[in-house]
Amino acid sequence: MSIARALASPRRSGAGTEASRKSKFRPEIQGLRSLAVLMVVSYHVWFGRVSGGVDVFLLISAFLMTLQFVGKYEQGRPMALFKHWLHLFRRLLPAAVTVIFAILAASFIFLPRTRWLDVIAQGWASLFYMENRLLQTQAVDYYATDHSLASPFQHFWSLSIQGQVFILWPLIFAAAALLAKRYRLHYRILLCYIFAGVFLVSLTYSIIFTLTNQAQAYFDTGARLWEFALGTLVALILPGLRIPRTGRIALGWLGIAAMLSCGILLNVQAAFPGVAALWPTLAAACVIAAGQTGSRFGVDRILSSGPLVRLGDNSYALYLWHWPILVISLAATGRDHAGPLSGTVIIVASMGLAYVTTRFIEKPWREWAWPEVNRRRALIAVAAAVATASVPLAGWQFQISSATAAAASQAWANNPGARVLDPGYVDAADKSAPLLPSLTTVADDWPKFQGGCTTNDAELTNLCSNGKDDAEKSIVVIGSSHAHVWSTPLLNLADKYGWKVETITKGYCPVTDTAAPELSEGCLDFNKDTAKKVLEMKPDLVVTTSTRTDPNPNKTEFMDPAWVPEIKGINDAGIPVVALRDTPRMPEAVPDCLERNKDNYSACAAKAADSYQPASPDAGIAGQVPDTKFLDFSRFFCQGDTCPAVIGNVMVYKDDNHVTRTYMDSITPYFEKEFLAATGWNKE
Repeated sequence: MSIARALASPRRSGAGTEASRKSKFRPEIQGLRSLAVLMVVSYHVWFGRVSGGVDVFLLISAFLMTLQFVGKYEQGRPMALFKHWLHLFRRLLPAAVTVIFAILAASFIFLPRTRWLDVIAQGWASLFYMENRLLQTQAVDYYATDHSLASPFQHFWSLSIQGQVFILWPLIFAAAALLAKRYRLHYRILLCYIFAGVFLVSLTYSIIFTLTNQAQAYFDTGARLWEFALGTLVALILPGLRIPRTGRIALGWLGIAAMLSCGILLNVQAAFPGVAALWPTLAAACVIAAGQTGSRFGVDRILSSGPLVRLGDNSYALYLWHWPILVISLAATGRDHAGPLSGTVIIVASMGLAYVTTRFIEKPWREWAWPEVNRRRALIAVAAAVATASVPLAGWQFQISSATAAAASQAWANNPGARVLDPGYVDAADKSAPLLPSLTTVADDWPKFQGGCTTNDAELTNLCSNGKDDAEKSIVVIGSSHAHVWSTPLLNLADKYGWKVETITKGYCPVTDTAAPELSEGCLDFNKDTAKKVLEMKPDLVVTTSTRTDPNPNKTEFMDPAWVPEIKGINDAGIPVVALRDTPRMPEAVPDCLERNKDNYSACAAKAADSYQPASPDAGIAGQVPDTKFLDFSRFFCQGDTCPAVIGNVMVYKDDNHVTRTYMDSITPYFEKEFLAATGWNKE
């Protein structure tokens, strides 16, 4: 019998019998959920690896959703999409909101202030099922070994993809129903064609994306759709299959063995979600296809056992709790991974909280009859759940913004920055005034471009623009992120004089044509493209850094010989260059150090000799590029033998090597004088 004929007239025997029943409860699938969540939790906590368990969850969710909608169609019931979505998210949100609320509270208590804004942003993204997209834009490495530095919301990536598919899949089911009725097509067969297409297209895309950018592909919805499509195809095809009981027994054990061995035998870190993810998903499909065998030798006998079924009931909450407990406990104890004993405590605590959440929050909310009366009440219930998380998120965000605004309003007196180095400076600051930027906002203290930036965190690139095309003067900043931070005083001058400022910069990519271990991937190609763009743009001036302070602690400031021919090529095209001496590097991230040393900022200072030579190394090459002017502002970063972390109550560095926008603002008056003298623009 062909698959098409079997789908049109499904046989009611073997695995098909179980698949076609109207029962809403599948105990073996609950047991399968239990194994999947145990894989996820144990691998995360004890081994710091990915297991493939999440992929099993994605397949199961699509399988069950397909049974629901196909059942509606075959029973002649309306799809009722809006009612379905309200009911679904009314069931999912209470547990998620509970965990979101707990993460916010724990983050406030245990995480450093430098991480608060990111926690808030990820809280919003998780609440509205967009965490995977945020992690993509942040170029997060899901496989980073130090879990204490991960976001406590990071695990919401899979729930976000599920939430997006929970919107998309019903739309496909409803559209297929309309087509089937309009053109008298068989509904199951039509769905098979549709989802087979989704499977093939998405799997192909996933394989290619994983090979080219695995870190980004991991969080991509399109690269995961095939896993849902596979679950849907299993639900559609299974009723038409006849598998002898012996075959189903073998199939079930094969599936369990393959699923449990996935994280052990496969290098999941480097392969998912491409073709390697077929391993756990096909394994789960085998277990589902085995169904209820009725044999004491069948794996379903174990999966349907009371303990596994009960754990399956709590699997959603267990997944929600385990990751934030792991991350926050590690951050609070200063460890980067859990040991056997501490990991056991984390898992037991997660199971306890999962049970409490399911028993006293999720279950009562799900069984609450009032919202089921009509859509308005259901919408109110969903809105109430969203508001429960939105209020603390918005409140915390508002408190940070208000405190920052209040400090900024007094910044001229209380946060003079580089002005304290001026011999004529008179100190009138409030000694109790807070630092600027604050520890909560310093991560975002990059140059601000009114024209906006096109930023690719994965490639470390910044393409920014500010000012009008017909501006009197045009400036292009090129080079590394150390050149990019000098955009701040340039932007201040551009606003004052009506100039245009653009940047073409890439992290760890100074101007050079010679490879070096510390350069970012693709740097040399980026520099070639940048040089070509600059020659096409023909700006009035190019600004970049000259010397390089090296991230290697055993190597101080140096001048790269490969810098000269690159700059000479720009000069030869009739474009003058201003080259700035590089800024220092600190022994550790300054905000983290200041968090620990609130009353002793000097503990976070660096030795000048660790970054700077006694004299700037660029002095010897000035004659080779006569149309390039060299400026040295190192005196604003190091005084004598010391490079302070805080100057004039302003945090100088936003990490261990990038100068804050706030401090660069304070340098602007001194920068203006030397910059105008070097360019001669003040004489025009």
